[in-house]
Amino acid sequence: MANRPPERDKTGSRPGSDSEGRSLILYAIWMTALAAVVLWAAYLVRNVLLVIYISGLLAIGFSPIVRLIERQKMLPIGTKRFPRWLAILVLYLIILGALTGIGFVVIPPLVDQAQQLWTSAPGMLERASRSTQDFLVSKGLLDHPLTLREAVERAPVAKGGDAVGTIFGTVFGVVGGVFRFVAILILTFYLLVEADALRNNMIRLFPRARRARVAAVSRDITLKVSAWLAGQLFLASVIGVTTAVGLWLLGVPFFYVLALIAGIGEMIPVIGPIVAAVPAVAVAATVSWNKALFVIIFFVLQQQFENHVLVPKVMERQVGVSPVTVIVALLIGGNLLGILGALLAVPTAAIVQVVFTEVTAGE
Repeated sequence: MANRPPERDKTGSRPGSDSEGRSLILYAIWMTALAAVVLWAAYLVRNVLLVIYISGLLAIGFSPIVRLIERQKMLPIGTKRFPRWLAILVLYLIILGALTGIGFVVIPPLVDQAQQLWTSAPGMLERASRSTQDFLVSKGLLDHPLTLREAVERAPVAKGGDAVGTIFGTVFGVVGGVFRFVAILILTFYLLVEADALRNNMIRLFPRARRARVAAVSRDITLKVSAWLAGQLFLASVIGVTTAVGLWLLGVPFFYVLALIAGIGEMIPVIGPIVAAVPAVAVAATVSWNKALFVIIFFVLQQQFENHVLVPKVMERQVGVSPVTVIVALLIGGNLLGILGALLAVPTAAIVQVVFTEVTAGE
């Protein structure tokens, strides 16, 4: 007897099609609910995820250096190479030794100048306030110069509970920052130790035909993040040293502290150098307005040299991220995470660019 096609009901659909449709709807609902739960859980542990992401970036950035140390022959054996954990410890010791050496050279005068700046700050602020108020009085924007007592009386008074809460919040913030820093160091160490296993397991998640391309993308990401990390450290060092020399030649006090601020500000692209120049200009203005003008000219020339010579040679050629991409990434990262988001914006943009290029090239 010939097989007959399944009968249709009065609506024209085959039996079972309604149940399949309901199954698809239920599947879509469950997947949507699961995605919402995952996103909500990720939001709750966002600080932990941020620590993991920073540790991953550092592990990727340090990976080529660890491999270079790992390939060296151990002494006095001469034939056996460094194990991975020992190569990572050697890298940590090199970084710690470099920071210690810099600290012995920089910290004593830095502490001395910081103490002098702290002692001189009230007088500097008073002189700056007096000159500003005289200017406002001359323009009719202020009736008379305000004394410190009048300024305090006009200022909004915070409640005692708010002050105590601010103090405790600051203490817990510092403790939490130290804890996160230690956690990042430890997690970065273990990520470097397990780098090959993690990379191989990630590659196995893809179909066999695509694994070679995924491995190539992984190598490109490693090279770009490593180049970004090395480039940022180099640029910060150059800006810090040149700022110290320039401000010293201009006769600006506290040039060690101001140079350190400029070096740290260099780590934040685009806006960091501008913000870092403000304290130097303010300190120079307490000496004379002519000196402040020379400091402004110095920072403008320094930034022109950085933007047209250093950055193209150090960052753009190695990392390969366009200026438009950098600005957009900075806006998004700064809006999401503030200064930390601005610091992570460029390497994140480099990773996204590598993945996007590879995906679009395969279409």
